[in-house]
Amino acid sequence: MRILVLGGGWFLGPAVVTDALARGWEVTTFNRGRSGRLIAGAEAVHGDRERPEDLARLAGQGPWDAVVDTSASALSPRDVLAGVRALESVAGRYVYVSTVAVYEGWPIEPLNTDSPVWAAPADAGPEPAQMPDGVSGVNPDYGRRKAGTERAVVDTFGLARTSLLRPGVILGPGEYVGRLPWWLRRAERGGRILAPGDPSRSIQSVDVRDVAAFVLDQVHRVGHQVHNLAAPIGRESMGGFLQACLDVTDSSGELVWVEDEILLRQGLRQWTELPLWWTHPGVSAIDASSAVAAGFRSRPLAETVADTWAWLSCGNVPVPHRRWARHGIDPDKERDILESVF
Repeated sequence: MRILVLGGGWFLGPAVVTDALARGWEVTTFNRGRSGRLIAGAEAVHGDRERPEDLARLAGQGPWDAVVDTSASALSPRDVLAGVRALESVAGRYVYVSTVAVYEGWPIEPLNTDSPVWAAPADAGPEPAQMPDGVSGVNPDYGRRKAGTERAVVDTFGLARTSLLRPGVILGPGEYVGRLPWWLRRAERGGRILAPGDPSRSIQSVDVRDVAAFVLDQVHRVGHQVHNLAAPIGRESMGGFLQACLDVTDSSGELVWVEDEILLRQGLRQWTELPLWWTHPGVSAIDASSAVAAGFRSRPLAETVADTWAWLSCGNVPVPHRRWARHGIDPDKERDILESVF
């Protein structure tokens, strides 16, 4: 099997490349080569997906059995469309890692693969979308843009040659966003720890290695595949997650649970200031049953926590990224909230 991985230098990309090489596959990666790491055994081609001449040069390295696209999160549909058109004649299948944000109901409503997806043209540019009045959710423009990139893939490769994978939150060794690493470092510091909302609230995050394995399994699939990737509803909880962070760091910290309403009145930013805390009901109501039926397996969250801590403890550092600075509450603010409530 010979595959092309678009990305390959950050988080999910290296996990895909590492797994593919372990399967004995030939792997080509395409990225700008400015950050991340090269993986021994993979052929690296450097270039920019927004430059037609770089795409043409890449296509000349084919053919491949499949393209695995892990790196389109910041691209417009128009840019993705140019890329898939350049590669359509030199690849048998296109496996596209998208997001649950493509659904109109995210993050308010329960979701399954039949839920309505944002209408978005395949050739839309990077300009912000004009959203209809009354749209609820978090940054719906991102979801609409990602829906447009999905359309670019399907319109070019056709239904029979495409897999669309829509994960929620991905955690694990190598994470560059800063969600799980922040909680681990906070647990390590100990003391009174502001724990958000209801400890029984479901968490549906998935391990990067499980996503990578399922991505590669899609290379063998026939026909159009659409799957949400999430842990089983209700299997994992915020309380279990934070306790796992305390356990692996051997912390004596004390979790102090504060109700959602109090945190909202304090003006805390959901999702970032206390990572993974979101009060929207749809965040923990993602139906991934089609993926499970197709072979997706999601390891226990405690295992992901332990392996990420082991990765950090060995001196590894994530790829620098601007999103890292957005995550985590200021210690003084955390202390002030705890003192005002208790």
